[in-house]
Amino acid sequence: MEESILISIKKLLGIAREYSHFDTDVIIHINTAFMSLNQLGVGPKEGFSIKDEKTKWKDFINDERLNAVQTYIYLKVKLVFDPPLNSSVLESNKQMINELEWRLNVQAESK
Repeated sequence: MEESILISIKKLLGIAREYSHFDTDVIIHINTAFMSLNQLGVGPKEGFSIKDEKTKWKDFINDERLNAVQTYIYLKVKLVFDPPLNSSVLESNKQMINELEWRLNVQAESK
């Protein structure tokens, strides 16, 4: 996985690294996902956010048990930035987000 949070999420969304037109939108949605994680007890107590492509995953997670954070942030951003048109896919994504929230919260509480 790409080390940069922004670049890796853009890649998963199908946005080329060089294409920066949507960077502000994607960053806003990434930071919203980080706020949700903070409320779940995942990450630094003071919160976490990114401003550009310089922020790396290792700046947020140093615990291998929390690698699902990457999938969680991708799904949260995708749901807002580029939601699926198919209602079954939309529901599946929402269920995955709910499961990841539960699992990440349990993992964070067991630390």
